[in-house]
Amino acid sequence: MASVEENFPRGGIQKKPTEGKTPNLKLERDNLFDVHHEEQSRKRKRSQRDQGKQKRFKADKIAAAKNSVVNIEPLTVEMLCEGMLLLGCIKEVSDYELVISLPNGLTGFVPVTQISDAYSKLLSKQVDQGELLEDVNSLSDMYSPGTLVRCVVTSVEKSADGRRSIKLSIDPRKVNKGLNASALAPGMLLSGFVSSVEDHGYLIDIGVSGSHAFLSRQKAQNYIKAVKRGSDLKIGQNLNCVIVEVKNDGRVVHLSIDRSEVAASLATEQQNWTLSNLLPGLVVKARVQKVAPLGIKVSFLSSFTGIVDFMHMDSEKSVNYSPDQAVKACILSVHPTSKVVRLTLRQAFLHPGGSPNQLSTDRMGAVVEESTVKAFYKQFGAVFELDDGMLAFARLKHLSKTRKSFKPGAFKAGCKHKCRIIDYSLMDEMCVVSLKYQIIEARFLQYQDIHTGDVVQGKVFSLKPIGMQVKVTDGIKGLVPSMHLAEVILKQPEKKYNTGDEVKCRVLECNPAGKKLILTLKKSLVQSKLPVLSNYEDAKPGLITHGFVVCVREFGCIVKFYNDVKGLVPKNELSSEPISCPDKVFHEGQVVKVVVLKCEPQQERLLLSFKLSSKSASEDKKECTPKKNQDVKYQIGEVVDVKVLKKKDHGLEVSVLEDEGNVIAWIPTVHFSDFVTNCKLLWHCLQEGDVLPRVMCLSDKGERIILSRKSAVISAVQEEQVVRSFSEIQCGMLLTGYVRNVMPFGVFVEFPFGVTGLAPKVSMSDKFVTDTKDHFVVGQTVIAKVMSIDEEKQRVLLNLKVSECSSGNSAAESFALLNQYFKEMKEIRNLWRRRGESSTARDLCKLVPGKELQLVVQEVKEDGSALFSGSCVTGLTLTATRYHLGDKSVVPGEKTKALVLHVDALTSKVYVSLREELLKRRTKQRLTENSQHSAIVQHIAEEFAIVSLETGQLAAIPIASHFNDTFRFDSEKLKVGQTIFATLKVVKVNDHGVLLAVQGPAKKNAFVRVRNESETALEEMLAPVKHSLSLGDIVTGTVKSVKPSHVTVAIDEKLTGSIHASRILDEVPIGSFPTYTLKAGQKVTARVIGGRDVNTHRYLPITHPHFTRTIPELSIRPSEIEGKVTAMLNLKEDGALKKLGLYSVGQTVTCFVKKYNILKNWLEVEVDPDIRGRVPHLLLSLNTKVLKHPEKSFKNGQAISATVTRSDVTETNLCLSLTGIQSLEQGTITVGMVTKVTPHIGLIVTLPGGKTGKVSIFHLSDTYTENPLGDFKVGKIVRCYILSNKNGKIHLSLRQSRLNPKNNRKVEDVEITCIKDVKKGQLVRGYVKSVTPSGVFFGLSTSLLGRILFQNVSPYFVQKHSLYEKYLPEGKLLTAKVLGVNGKEKHIELSFLPEDTGMPSVLPESLGLPRYDAEEEKREEDDREKREELKLKTKRRKGNSESEQEAKPKKRKICPTDENDSGIEVYYREEEDDDQEEEASKKKSKIRKPGEAPRLQVSMGFTWDEDMNAVEIPVLNQKEDSSESEEEDDPQSKLKKQTKKEKELEKQKKEKELCKLEAALMDPSRQPQSADDFDRLVLSSPNSSILWLQYMAFHLQATEIEKARAVAERALKTICFREEQEKLNVWVALLNLENMYGTEETLMKVFERAVQYNEPLKVFQHLCDIYANSEKYKQAEELYHTMLKRFRQEKSVWLKYASFLLKQGQAEATHRLLERALKALPTKEHVDVISRFAQLEFRFGDPEHAKALFESTLGSYPKRTDIWSIYMDIMIKQGSQKEVRDIFERVIHLSLAPKKMKFFFKRYLDYEKKFGTTESVLAVKRAALEYVETKSSRADT
Repeated sequence: MASVEENFPRGGIQKKPTEGKTPNLKLERDNLFDVHHEEQSRKRKRSQRDQGKQKRFKADKIAAAKNSVVNIEPLTVEMLCEGMLLLGCIKEVSDYELVISLPNGLTGFVPVTQISDAYSKLLSKQVDQGELLEDVNSLSDMYSPGTLVRCVVTSVEKSADGRRSIKLSIDPRKVNKGLNASALAPGMLLSGFVSSVEDHGYLIDIGVSGSHAFLSRQKAQNYIKAVKRGSDLKIGQNLNCVIVEVKNDGRVVHLSIDRSEVAASLATEQQNWTLSNLLPGLVVKARVQKVAPLGIKVSFLSSFTGIVDFMHMDSEKSVNYSPDQAVKACILSVHPTSKVVRLTLRQAFLHPGGSPNQLSTDRMGAVVEESTVKAFYKQFGAVFELDDGMLAFARLKHLSKTRKSFKPGAFKAGCKHKCRIIDYSLMDEMCVVSLKYQIIEARFLQYQDIHTGDVVQGKVFSLKPIGMQVKVTDGIKGLVPSMHLAEVILKQPEKKYNTGDEVKCRVLECNPAGKKLILTLKKSLVQSKLPVLSNYEDAKPGLITHGFVVCVREFGCIVKFYNDVKGLVPKNELSSEPISCPDKVFHEGQVVKVVVLKCEPQQERLLLSFKLSSKSASEDKKECTPKKNQDVKYQIGEVVDVKVLKKKDHGLEVSVLEDEGNVIAWIPTVHFSDFVTNCKLLWHCLQEGDVLPRVMCLSDKGERIILSRKSAVISAVQEEQVVRSFSEIQCGMLLTGYVRNVMPFGVFVEFPFGVTGLAPKVSMSDKFVTDTKDHFVVGQTVIAKVMSIDEEKQRVLLNLKVSECSSGNSAAESFALLNQYFKEMKEIRNLWRRRGESSTARDLCKLVPGKELQLVVQEVKEDGSALFSGSCVTGLTLTATRYHLGDKSVVPGEKTKALVLHVDALTSKVYVSLREELLKRRTKQRLTENSQHSAIVQHIAEEFAIVSLETGQLAAIPIASHFNDTFRFDSEKLKVGQTIFATLKVVKVNDHGVLLAVQGPAKKNAFVRVRNESETALEEMLAPVKHSLSLGDIVTGTVKSVKPSHVTVAIDEKLTGSIHASRILDEVPIGSFPTYTLKAGQKVTARVIGGRDVNTHRYLPITHPHFTRTIPELSIRPSEIEGKVTAMLNLKEDGALKKLGLYSVGQTVTCFVKKYNILKNWLEVEVDPDIRGRVPHLLLSLNTKVLKHPEKSFKNGQAISATVTRSDVTETNLCLSLTGIQSLEQGTITVGMVTKVTPHIGLIVTLPGGKTGKVSIFHLSDTYTENPLGDFKVGKIVRCYILSNKNGKIHLSLRQSRLNPKNNRKVEDVEITCIKDVKKGQLVRGYVKSVTPSGVFFGLSTSLLGRILFQNVSPYFVQKHSLYEKYLPEGKLLTAKVLGVNGKEKHIELSFLPEDTGMPSVLPESLGLPRYDAEEEKREEDDREKREELKLKTKRRKGNSESEQEAKPKKRKICPTDENDSGIEVYYREEEDDDQEEEASKKKSKIRKPGEAPRLQVSMGFTWDEDMNAVEIPVLNQKEDSSESEEEDDPQSKLKKQTKKEKELEKQKKEKELCKLEAALMDPSRQPQSADDFDRLVLSSPNSSILWLQYMAFHLQATEIEKARAVAERALKTICFREEQEKLNVWVALLNLENMYGTEETLMKVFERAVQYNEPLKVFQHLCDIYANSEKYKQAEELYHTMLKRFRQEKSVWLKYASFLLKQGQAEATHRLLERALKALPTKEHVDVISRFAQLEFRFGDPEHAKALFESTLGSYPKRTDIWSIYMDIMIKQGSQKEVRDIFERVIHLSLAPKKMKFFFKRYLDYEKKFGTTESVLAVKRAALEYVETKSSRADT
């Protein structure tokens, strides 16, 4: 009856769904079959029906069986769920887990903690004790591969690489969870674990609670003998047990593990199995119900149905199954929710305790040449029969390279295929195979295939702190330790390696058992040709090999080899020279060549040496002989012919023909051509045996010679436009190279001869670079300009911008690229023609752009494009885009004419056009070179575009204008149909079928050079003209053209003259343009003033072959026309030189601007037609704006006035200045250019005239800054004041007070020129110079240094001087106080102490250092008091009420106060001046804190300053008066010697006064009275926002808004950045201030800043509150809307807005807000939000609506006791007693935990005691009693 009770609990049964679906997660599957279907339930659920009561449901069952469609699929990882039971087979055993083979090719893992409870306890005990326990056996001792185990799925996790990992448990408590003691019956087969070993047998844990299982030794004897794992069973060992006897309702069970009994066990109906406790591994008798293509459906144990998939049908009988056939089956899996039972009919599983067939180890990874397809399942894969008769399965994705290339027709039964065994599934007794080419050809498939020393290719998988993970193949990953990432240890490996990068590594260590693979990336090891030392036996004396240093010590180096072989190089064997400190010579990770001296393999001892003997060296040389011969034979740059030997993925292995094939070399694919597309094409075309002519040797480093076919690189080497070594590189050079690597930060470019440089991201392109990979690819040919060279680090920075690297003639460059491209295409076509073996290649050769074809339409695609076929183009893909179909609507089968546009040989695609305008036959016009045509873009390929001219002919135009021109924004790219201008370059249609053109308009006369401005004057006179004009002749002519610097005049039809700008007006207004006074066509009368020979005249800088005769030089200046021409103006060159001598230094001349020469940095001008001048950059103006952009300030032809600075007969130019002759005398102001910036020192500035001057950091500005040189960069133009110019050394100042003395701005840091400028007591700013043992040296000016003793640096005592260096670095800006000045020795003593400077301490308090004054308190100071009394009194007589200077700690004197002082002890110094003291007292500077602390006991952390300031003014004033009057009365009394009694009285009086002062200080009600008081307060507590806010309030009371703002800004700068809340308080105050006194604009500005510097949400909330409090409801509402968008996931924002709306009385809006909040916030927050909204409704809104909210929430969540409590509290406060009692009555009838019920009863009782009657109290107690009785009665039953 027990089982009946369990299955039919009283009160009827609850229906459960008959079908369960597991989620179909779309992730990479780690299972055998790629299946997309969810698992379907295949049977009616029987979990709650007893087997004895089946008959009445039989009709239902049969009906259901008829209706259900049999859908049998193999098990997939998606179908697994937690709690699913599976039968598995142990595949591998490691220390910490078991790898389990599951049905249908799945694999799971059992961690060591999921074996059994007893084993886990033993492990925990072992861990706690920290030593190995004898009775703990390892997993490998207890489990062997091939054992069948029952498992339960604990989780299915997703691993890092996207695969699913199945975690299992074999713990019987989890596996047998469905069983209880009463369900146990004899004959049942269970899995159990040995939990303890007893005298007569074993206690077995079968995981059934309340049941104790015992196995007698007798029943275990046979098993122990058969297994041969020792004489006893071990704790934690898994056993298959058969129940022999059940006693006491299952509380005691006797078991047997006898192999024959276990093998014969069958699950029968008498054993009362149910669906909830059915176990995998049970063997049952079953009957076939239905046979389907993918498997069969069976019934077993009379009432259960299950499925057998195609992989688990017995292979011999698979065809013969028929309905109603009786079979024997084994349960494989049971799904916990859908209760789907899967079974197997395979023989190996039909005898419990057996094990499936294993695969022999040599078969794993074997390639099977012919495997026959047995069956193909279209959604899962195919079953094959291998050559040895074994069955194998291939998943769908392993049948072909890609899904697209998969052809189902190739997998019909009987087809044969080549495959490779990649795995073996024990549970399916099938091999897993793959037909993929790359897997069949793969060198490594499993860890066993990899051997130490192998060189492997891999991809970077991930970077970790310990090293880099490299993926060698799909199943093999290795680790490159940090030490092995490069030849040196990398600090930032992520800069060198990116995930996905291909790397070449060498195997250091491989352990297949532990799946451990250690690799190295050190080039020396990877490329080493020396023998691999991987065990001690191979280490024969004399062996030379490579190793790496792992440890350097005084005794020598430890060197490691492969497989962890280590050896020692003793100190004497490190070098032929003695080495004292090996760690300075060798470093960890260094690759070294060693020779073995001695080896003892047994002891694993190996002795090595770095001293390679002459014998071994010669052997080494011999080994390398062939390599050296190559070096001698082939120099870099040598051009050879080669023959292709072998094609590989990334290039070709070739042999050099001249050497009869003895020398093997390598051509990488990227080096086939300058064009990336041609590289790919050539790789496809070339075959083994082909000959490649003209290939250049590029490098001979590494293993082999590298060759290149890049024509640009070859021609650069041949024309000697290369650098052979780093030393030859110069800035500005243009070099041809190729991209070595593309990194996120830039591009590495390599040049022939191995020189490499980096083009950083900013210098890569003229366009903005987002991703470097969009711009360049590895191997691409580029031209680079050298930007800068770092000699020390041997680094070169390059520029790849087209604007920097092109010659300027983009048309010529782009045409050269196009020409080269088609030249290479011609070679490729010839190669095909010669070969001509395939019809496709022949067809491709025939097809050229412009050819007409007769085609048939094959298909019209969705995007409007069409595919064609034709008799002449079989095997090619012909396509026309929608645009190229024109207006035609084509249909499949239609015949049409088409024109070839482009043939893509790489993809065998032909692009055609059906457009009428292209197909029309036109009469071909004769085209001329350089003629310009408008053209329409018809097709765009990678390197060029095909365009159609208006003549109907096709032309090709290059897309790139330069090698480096690789990137276009979408807007810049050519588009089909676009009209462009093209200039023809080749007008004959050649082999390519197209004309060649370049984009852009043509030059007017393309054969004429581009002329300079000066040449254009003579452009028109192409034919030489003889004339009879002589000097002084008057001629008339017509102005032909007006240029800025000259005017061309036609004298008659043939003769042309020229008028220079200087020969137009007598008086030229400065700034005007004289030539523009004339107009074209105007008649002029001129006088001939000379002629010139064009060939030699400097006026024409480039010789002009067409002009050989003289040209008349004319003048229309009135003075020259009327007067006589006194001197012949001979414009020959020697005459010009003589004329330069006529100008004297200082003379002013009018000249005319020609142009500003950017390269030379000077302005070129013309004084006369034959005299030129130059104005250096710095002499152009004194205005720095003009000097920044001189080219904008001076226009061509403009008249300017200049002064001659130099007249040198040897030169052909005058040196001029526009600023007069600069005298660099003291006191003058000039301009200069920064040429060098020296940190902490200053600037070097170049001045006009080429001299340089120095600017000290003290002369950069009137206000010193933290980083004074930050604003200065090399090349900056500055105005300078010359401080001194002596002995050729010029000192300058950039201070505004020097440059603009009239501008009376405040000078914050006054110039200190000599020691006299420094006064004692003065506060000075300066920069730290250095920290030395004698103190800190502090720069006050260029020539003055001050010293600060360490006790004056900080009030803290510092033992480590390194702290000073850390906090006082060179160049730190600080304020110091002058303590003393020694004029004779020029010594200045300074102090940094806070009490002296008023600044924070230079060493932060957070360091926790001891204070000096704390040390001093311990000293006795009575003697000193007596000694100093007189001195103090003397000073007081002079009218000093107090001393303001603080002494150095060593000199501090402490003095008792007399009756006249203020009761505060004062520090002072003996040397102080009276005047200074007076001044100081006037300034009311801070009263120093006393050193004698014992007089007032104050806890640590208290500072006097804060409260003293509060009482300072009243106390001081009063005391000052009294002190003055008393001193006047009795000036002599202080000098008299006091008696003992007088001293005593005086001491008492002082005590009283001090008590008064202390009382005043302790008075909390005393407030600061002035801004000074506040300043002192905030100085002492700079981080206290309360003080700052009081300070602001103080200003606001006086309506000084600006000052209050300034205080707030000061506070924000002063408060430490860590004090976030304090800063926020100030921001809120500032927002309040702006809200009350500012405008909306100022408020918004502050608000935006506040959001930047604080947590945005807090600032938004504060501003909302400010708006609400100041009744700005509209603004508040707008701000809340913004917040809801920005912080929609923040619960507090919704609640705050709700509260605001309710206060406004907007109840409806609040209800809508709640709906919005619930949509925006996560579900887990909903209950809390509704509850909070309801509370707000109670407080500010409608209580009835609030109740409704609570009621609806509690209706949905009746067990939320926290909501009940809140509801009660609110109702007790606001509701009626009846309502409250109703709530309590509802709560106490809930079904909650007893603890919670007790709480509610207690609350009810308390309520009734307070508000109710005696009866009501008794009623509550009765209800509580009833509840307790009900609970206890339930417990009993």
